[in-house]
Amino acid sequence: MRYPASTLAAAILSAGLSVTVTSVDAAEDVHVRRGHTYVQVHCARCHAVGRIGESPLAEAPRFRDLHTRYPVTDLAEFLAEGIRTGHPGMPEFKLNPDQVEDVIRYLTSLER
Repeated sequence: MRYPASTLAAAILSAGLSVTVTSVDAAEDVHVRRGHTYVQVHCARCHAVGRIGESPLAEAPRFRDLHTRYPVTDLAEFLAEGIRTGHPGMPEFKLNPDQVEDVIRYLTSLER
């Protein structure tokens, strides 16, 4: 059976687009997973870092609520330069650029 060139071109284009979207989604998932791992290891002692649950330290904000206070992308500079304040007893954190991107992407994923 022969298909019109336009149908074949549309099928190829559609297949190419779905591969591209899948690749982008996979890359996003890697950043989100790494960001989640980082905050789980370094922040979960005080903060609720997931979609449910309360912060172990009452004054430590839940990460899923941060976007209601300000755009989480605004935290990138603070994460890179070092967060020195927050809540009492909070250690200083200074992340490298890859870690900043991972954590920001994770925090953004909590907004969905």
